[in-house]
Amino acid sequence: MDILTPEQRHKNMSAIRSKNTFPEIFLRKQLFALGYRYRINAKNITGHPDLYFRKYNTAIFVHGCFWHRHKNCRYSTSPTTRQDFWNKKFETNKKRDNFVKEELGKQNIKCLIIWECTIKNMKKDPEFKIRILKEIQNFIKNNSVNFMEL
Repeated sequence: MDILTPEQRHKNMSAIRSKNTFPEIFLRKQLFALGYRYRINAKNITGHPDLYFRKYNTAIFVHGCFWHRHKNCRYSTSPTTRQDFWNKKFETNKKRDNFVKEELGKQNIKCLIIWECTIKNMKKDPEFKIRILKEIQNFIKNNSVNFMEL
C-alpha cells in the first residue's frame, strides 16, 4: 500500500522533469568545462538526445534508472501499486529506447547512454568522475564504436 495520499503522489510525480534534469545539467557542465560544445535536446535528431555533438556525430542520452529500467540497479525499483500500468509504461519506454538506438545506428550517429546512477557516483567520487569523463571523451572521439552504456 502506498504511504502517500493520491494528492501527494500526484504532486510528487508531476514534479518529475523530462528535460534539464539534475543529472543532465551536471554532465553538461562537466563536458562544457572540457571544451565540448553541443546541442541540447536536438529536435532534428531521432529521440531528441539530451546532448548532440554535431562535430563528432554523437548523441548522448542521460537515462533515469527507474524510468528506463537499468538492469541490476538499486534505483530501478518497481512500484507495488498499479503494477499493470507501470509494467506497460516501462515496456513502452524500453521499446522506444530500442527504436531510437536502431534509428541512430541506421543514420550512423553514435549513441552513448549514461545512467543516472553513474552520474550520482560521479558526484560522490572525484576519481570515478575523472575516469568516466575520460571514457566519454574516448567514445566521442573514437569512430569505431557506435554504441556504449556507462
